[in-house]
Amino acid sequence: MAPPDRGAGRTAVRKRRFYFSLRSPYSWLAHHDLMDRHPDVADTLEWVPYWEPDERTTALLADTGSTFVYTQMSRAKHFYILADVRRLANSRGLKVSWPVDHAPVWEVPHLAYLAARRRGLGPAFVEQAQRARWQEGLDLCDRKTMAGIADRLGLDRGVLTEAADDPALREEGAEALRSAIREGVFGVPFFVNGHDKYWGVDRLPAFLASLSPDAEAGGGPGSPASPEADARPGGDIGHAGGCG
Repeated sequence: MAPPDRGAGRTAVRKRRFYFSLRSPYSWLAHHDLMDRHPDVADTLEWVPYWEPDERTTALLADTGSTFVYTQMSRAKHFYILADVRRLANSRGLKVSWPVDHAPVWEVPHLAYLAARRRGLGPAFVEQAQRARWQEGLDLCDRKTMAGIADRLGLDRGVLTEAADDPALREEGAEALRSAIREGVFGVPFFVNGHDKYWGVDRLPAFLASLSPDAEAGGGPGSPASPEADARPGGDIGHAGGCG
């Protein structure tokens, strides 16, 4: 969703972005916290999808000199994330149903998000997709899952199931990844407020604090000069927080 025009009376509008991945359990938790506790703020952010591109999207990135760096997760990290996410979910009253990804192509759900966003249903799609993956254990890269989400959103199934085949959506998705590369995104959730960046689900409070007028003026909790902004470790210890 595009952020509203808040530039009246200002020389520039600070970009406020939420980079998320439908693969990442930490993105799911950050999305939950944002929508559960700060839905008004969520409506002011630009939501940008982030995922590991397939060969076709990688070629689009290469055509413009962009390179997406991916690091395979270790077995030890995988098991750590399983336990860590379960702890974090339990503390929020959520129960995890771990999905199994069969030959995933992450363009399927992320370009479907862009298709839904075009129709004013971006946040609603993310809500349904997160629930399907993390609470119902469904494979988001299975187009049957996209068909089910389309039914719940009142969309023609082909809008979501065929999104990954649409050249225009492919280019729009590639531009989202170029944006992430330009801004130095290396994992999700990743929040941007102007030049200030916050990585990890437990950085969300610092990001939110940075949006206050006092913080934007250079003071207040969560601002770059505040020790609270750097006191906690990032929640997503690795690329996209993927566990599949």
